Amino acid sequence: MTKLLIRKFVANHDETADPKVRAAYGKLSGIVGIVCNILLFAAKIIIGIMSSSVAIVADAVNNFTDAASSIISLIGFRLSEKPADKEHPYGHGRYEYLAAMGIAVLIIVIGIELFKSGIEKILNPAIIVFSFPLGLVLILSIVLKLWMMAFNRYAGGKINSKALLAASADSRNDVIATTAVLVSAIFSHIFGVDLDGWMGVGVSIFILTSGFGIVKDTIDPMLGNAPNPEYIESIKTKILSYPGVLGMHDLIVHDYGPCRKFASVHVEMAAEEDVIETHDVIDNIERDMLEEIGLHLIVHFDPVVTNDTSTQNLRRLIEDVVTQIDASLTIHDLRVVQGSTHTNLVFDCVAPYEIKISDSTLKELIEEKVKGINSEYNCVITIDKSSAN
Repeated sequence: MTKLLIRKFVANHDETADPKVRAAYGKLSGIVGIVCNILLFAAKIIIGIMSSSVAIVADAVNNFTDAASSIISLIGFRLSEKPADKEHPYGHGRYEYLAAMGIAVLIIVIGIELFKSGIEKILNPAIIVFSFPLGLVLILSIVLKLWMMAFNRYAGGKINSKALLAASADSRNDVIATTAVLVSAIFSHIFGVDLDGWMGVGVSIFILTSGFGIVKDTIDPMLGNAPNPEYIESIKTKILSYPGVLGMHDLIVHDYGPCRKFASVHVEMAAEEDVIETHDVIDNIERDMLEEIGLHLIVHFDPVVTNDTSTQNLRRLIEDVVTQIDASLTIHDLRVVQGSTHTNLVFDCVAPYEIKISDSTLKELIEEKVKGINSEYNCVITIDKSSAN
């Protein structure tokens, strides 16, 4: 059913890197969510009032709010497909993140209201009037929400959408909540013990936990969290595969929404090579990155002297020094400036964020070790932090 709907309503559904295709996935998910949740709301609100169940009424309100979440998702995808303009030169892709945030906030509101209703029902218990229509509506709701969960998880995975994955998590919460309501209704009917309020409180805590988790997952890319290591490694492997590339460092990736990533990187190549040929390789790297993985990459050329034995020996010496301090440290951009009384060794040292040594202490340690080898060496060090060395 899921794949059939996608094939029918999403043109070129396999071209998920295309913002228009992504938007089509989002719109389809939004429409499915609105229709299904309105139907569930209407059925549950009638059954909830007839059976005097606060949990079923709360579940009905939950479905109504889910319809509102689907509208938010629909608007978010519609706005995210807008092309870049003068005010937003990097596009509008982050509207997807805002849509996911809106859904997460609604999930939290639902959790709070369900918790309050559950506490009220615990303090004022009343046996639920169980009936066949009540059980049928809840069972159909569970089945439909299971399908919606699978639908949004599949679509969200295809286009790597936090908004659709949040919608999938919301449907999962609904399955748990409705199952709890059904179990409590059957239990209360058979044993005459009211569990409606307790079930409502338990489910509300789960929903709140899920909502705050989605908020965190959504805030991270908006704040500029580091890309995952696999993505960084794939970029590094690709760049190092080009002829003449000796190394790379200072890779910085900016996320402006799914399929809208911009990056800059320093690429080391031999200083003695023809500058036209070097520039041609850099052009190829930038073009290929955009065409193959949709990354807008700017490459900065760092010339490395490869035919000067003394410079190469100094580079290896400094590399040995920094790795003795910490194996994760690397250096780049070494320049040797000879003077009459001393020699300046100018270079950058890349330190991971996890290292326990402060930048100032690290500089002192490197300087001390280098001077221990030759007192005429004076280190001029810049400490770098980046996504990849």
